Amino acid sequence: MKNICILTATRAEYGLLKPIIKKIMKVEDFDVQVVATGAHLSPEFGLTYREIENDGIKIDKKIEILLSGDTPAAISKSMGLAMISFADYFEKLKPDILVVLGDRYETLAVCCSAMNQRIPIAHLYGGETTEGAVDEAIRHAITKLSYLHFTSTEEYRRRVIQLGEHPNRVFCVGAMGIENILNERLLSKIELEETMNLSLDKPYAMVTFHPVTLEDSDTEKQMQELLFACRQHHEMNFIFTKANADAGGRTINQMIDKFVGENDNAVAFTALGMKRYLSALKFSSMVIGNSSSGLIEAPSFGIPTINIGDRQKGRLQANSVINCLPEGEDIDKAIVLALSDNFSNKARKTINPYGDGNTSEKIVATIKDFLLNNKINLKKKFYDCGVN
Repeated sequence: MKNICILTATRAEYGLLKPIIKKIMKVEDFDVQVVATGAHLSPEFGLTYREIENDGIKIDKKIEILLSGDTPAAISKSMGLAMISFADYFEKLKPDILVVLGDRYETLAVCCSAMNQRIPIAHLYGGETTEGAVDEAIRHAITKLSYLHFTSTEEYRRRVIQLGEHPNRVFCVGAMGIENILNERLLSKIELEETMNLSLDKPYAMVTFHPVTLEDSDTEKQMQELLFACRQHHEMNFIFTKANADAGGRTINQMIDKFVGENDNAVAFTALGMKRYLSALKFSSMVIGNSSSGLIEAPSFGIPTINIGDRQKGRLQANSVINCLPEGEDIDKAIVLALSDNFSNKARKTINPYGDGNTSEKIVATIKDFLLNNKINLKKKFYDCGVN
């Protein structure tokens, strides 16, 4: 039996990993351990590990690493705690491979521990660029620590190869978010409304705004500008999903709570869960914020995305995305444009550049091939694109 360890630290990450976990658990030659950490275990962020258990997935270990602060120093200390805690866990488990997704600081720390214990890493979604966030550097660092690479587009696959990873270990598989949209049975509008405590009779926007960790500008100021724009549109409802456990995330969440308390056309959720979130996207008029979901999932529903600021700068975009400055008037103009008949019709016809929805099968088949046929050799040779 091969031991497969799958890491999850956030609600959004788990939603993408879920189909992979379900499929990989069906492989007879694999013994799968799911480990939950980070925001999953925090009451402040919704104790979202419960969603994993409610899906019938056994959590092998819950590892606490998250400190109560969200300053840069607190983030660094959480990373240090993750390295120490996962060093002990990996020493005991001795997995044959570690599967990780994305670009978060917790993931980087865990991958460092895995590297030191010579555990091969399979990484989902390297090669992407997000110039406004520290995630950019973290993602590329995880790429160099990893052995198998699964990218969402061919462009990103080429970028991973450009980083020196051999093409034989880099696979374009598409985005898991698209697979979830195509395969998950979503809620009806009536079912969704019953869970929201908000009438969905009038147009509504899904709003998610995360800290832009590489900008000197104040997180609080940017959030104030977004909320200013929302206040201009009493004809709409706003469904907020709260920020991640990043530096500045708690400030954003406090401002959301205050806004919701003062405006009866807004509600906020710490965690909607994948099914409710995708169902809410399906019936929404637009997505507003700076989350990757606006670029990756939203176009598949044919709805406009208002992408604020530089957090997602550099990431591949559909033509349903409206980019704007993190300034109230600019965001307001973008909302007006997204509500217009011309742009709404344009969004409905958009083509999502992130794959065809057959992602998890490709990932599981590749991991199975490399593990069961002993194809892994951690002595990686740098692949130089400029040398024949």
